[in-house]
Amino acid sequence: MRIMSYDEFLEKVVSREVKADKVVKNGVLVNVLTEEIYEADVAILGDRILAIGDVGDFIGAGTGFIDASGYYLVPGLIDGHIHLECSKLSVTMFAKLVVPRGTTSVVSGLDQIYVVAGLEGVKEFLKEAWRTPLKVFWGAPSKLPYTIPASTVGFNFGMREHRVGQRWPICVGVWETVKEFVLEGDKGVLSAMKLARRNRLPVYGCAPMASGSKLSRYAASGVRADHESYSAEETLQKLRNGILAMIRESSVAHFLKENIKVITEKGIDPRRIAFCTDDVTSSDVLSRGHLDNLVRMAIEEGVDPVKAVEMASINCAEIYRIDHVVGSITPGRIADILMVRSLERFAVEKVIANGELVASNGRMTIPLSPPKRKRLLTNSIKCRKVKPDELVVRTNVKSDRVRVLSMKVSEEVPFVRKRRDAILSVRDGVVLPDVEQDVLYVAVVERYHRAGRKAVAFISGFQLREGAMASSTSPDDNNILCIGTSPQEMTHAINYIIDRQGGQVVVRGGEVMEFLHLPIGGIVADIEPEKMAEMESKLDDAARQLGCSLPSPFMYMIFLSITAIPDYAITDKGLIDCNTLKVIDPVIGPA
Repeated sequence: MRIMSYDEFLEKVVSREVKADKVVKNGVLVNVLTEEIYEADVAILGDRILAIGDVGDFIGAGTGFIDASGYYLVPGLIDGHIHLECSKLSVTMFAKLVVPRGTTSVVSGLDQIYVVAGLEGVKEFLKEAWRTPLKVFWGAPSKLPYTIPASTVGFNFGMREHRVGQRWPICVGVWETVKEFVLEGDKGVLSAMKLARRNRLPVYGCAPMASGSKLSRYAASGVRADHESYSAEETLQKLRNGILAMIRESSVAHFLKENIKVITEKGIDPRRIAFCTDDVTSSDVLSRGHLDNLVRMAIEEGVDPVKAVEMASINCAEIYRIDHVVGSITPGRIADILMVRSLERFAVEKVIANGELVASNGRMTIPLSPPKRKRLLTNSIKCRKVKPDELVVRTNVKSDRVRVLSMKVSEEVPFVRKRRDAILSVRDGVVLPDVEQDVLYVAVVERYHRAGRKAVAFISGFQLREGAMASSTSPDDNNILCIGTSPQEMTHAINYIIDRQGGQVVVRGGEVMEFLHLPIGGIVADIEPEKMAEMESKLDDAARQLGCSLPSPFMYMIFLSITAIPDYAITDKGLIDCNTLKVIDPVIGPA
């Protein structure tokens, strides 16, 4: 959908004869700037708002009308931080998923397609976005990959890329500035932050569980906002230190009910707080909603409905300094307007985006088709097939039993991995996994044909009794990640993905139980959201047939490579101690 340039809009606005293309009539406006609710019409010129209130002077012979009788008019919702590629949907299909639920803008670094296809890949996704009703505001990733020590990716993001990307008009600042990058004095990231200051761009953070002097130093560096708080107290400390907060509720990391207590129990004014989802699945959005769900949840927890709407609209726009473009139903802003019958229930019935009625009753009312894909995006897995003897843990310890460190995931705190010690058998120098102890192999295969590395360690908490599960979408580097009960089963899973240029698979006995093809960068697909939800369910059900009891087996698995989440991770470099940021041996010593 074409967005009118400011120059075009200005030329028309200054004309005394200017008339609206359409008027939304008889609605009750929720003005998030004044916190008033009042009857008002909204005049729209092209894709922007021309006037609100009494708009009679702007009605001409060619003006059309949208009747909003019985509806509140609410600004389009803005997701303040999302890796939209983690939905496994292409941009077009993601728009089909979230726009009917009221999300008309998102802020994303598109970092997952970047590590696969570079700036050209990001350009392709941004061009695709602007053909849809969904606006994607881009944050230049602070550094890619985010992993420490740096894992292998197809494209690194450094100062050369910042000099280009920070000059893009769509760039809203430096994004996902990992706490360790700042506190460890990463020269590239510090240079990017200095460049952003010169370019008058903000810096946005990623500081899970930051506290004390580390939080003070991090805040002093100039980080504007953060989306990674695990408790209301952590959120409060960040706000006290001048860091704006985005309360996150993803499809797996359910933190809103805890963090909203900073408002409902600690009494903090929510004006400096917004919402984000970070990572979502189709099945979750189709069943619970997207940002509309966060608004409802906040209201249920005791937040005033108008303030909940503000947190999903103008607050986010102000955090990212895009409130002159989106975030409110006021003249000059893009005409993103939601129509809801009740603020308390907040069920979005109709969506106007970029000045057009694009969705009604949970469905798009305009056609959306994905673009033809370039080979840059469809031929991204370059590595050779693996062999079983490459997917084992070897040791020089002269003993038939050894003590190992296994990463332990739990349902209680999603994604956090703690240490679990276990005793395993050794045969011919190979440390064997043990299904009975729930100590399985976890492997990462570098897929860009650069380093050719394969790392293997141990994982607990997935409880597979047989088979393997693998994925080529795995933030932050999107190397192939696999969990399995034996090297043979893992080999089948990994090679199946390599053969098909990307996807997620569950195998048992060397046979494929379920497969989701992700041919675009090996991470997303042009699949309708409903079909994607069906496939997500089938994959997770197949993993459960192997014994996994986690609520979302694949979502728990794909984040095992993120080194910003304590205490352990695995990349193609090996098992990572996320506290020391060093590669460690999973074999501790003889039993």
